[in-house]
Amino acid sequence: MTGLRIAAIRLLCPDPAATAAFYTAAFGASLAAGGVALGAQTIELAPASDRGGEPAPSNGTDFQHCALVVADMEAAYAQLSEVPGWTPISRAGPERLPARSGGVSAFKFRDPDGHPLELLAFPPDAVPPVWWDRTGLFLGIDHTAITVADTERAVAFYAGLGFRVASRGLNRGPEQARLDAVDDPVVEVTGLTPPGGAAPHLELLCYRAPGTVPSPCADGSPLATRIVLAGGSNLRDPDGHRLIGNSKIPLDRPFAV
Repeated sequence: MTGLRIAAIRLLCPDPAATAAFYTAAFGASLAAGGVALGAQTIELAPASDRGGEPAPSNGTDFQHCALVVADMEAAYAQLSEVPGWTPISRAGPERLPARSGGVSAFKFRDPDGHPLELLAFPPDAVPPVWWDRTGLFLGIDHTAITVADTERAVAFYAGLGFRVASRGLNRGPEQARLDAVDDPVVEVTGLTPPGGAAPHLELLCYRAPGTVPSPCADGSPLATRIVLAGGSNLRDPDGHRLIGNSKIPLDRPFAV
């Protein structure tokens, strides 16, 4: 699996055309076959076959967000604020995290279908090289983050697919609490790079406190986001997150356990 990479993120939507319209208005995304493109990355938009339930909290196992890199947080937040339909997760607007948590500015929210998203701005002196030559306000998708109950169990699963650990950190404090809308969080943050490299990468979020909450949802729910891999098979990771081998696999094909 040396060339395996995250080819796209697939979101299930009650009305994919309406979701595409939101992404083009809010982020300047361009329409692409089967979804939208943000920079060099793709979000596939497919019909949901289930109405779903209440969105998982940030520390729920079905919580999965896409982090959208922005060149200017204030301008990006202002543009988002002009587009109706989304709901905030973060309690007090964009947050600047302390240096021990990367010093990034971030804001979490849900699109009109309930899919979690994050605006992410890096400090000027710490912008990853992949974003150096990108232009515009919304540059692309840096990572997709999933909440897990056990970091090492999740790392072992993804290592079996060829992912490698690129970073480890421990986020805590009032800024993280406001960002995640979780009281007194202590979050293990582990970055995983797919063997094929290139953005987006995968991020594991394990809540040591107040703990990760099991929150399963049906395969056809709008909350059942897929990670689309270039190569591989339909799989579930140990926490139930869904991976599919390529964008041509039908939605009703079963997942392995």
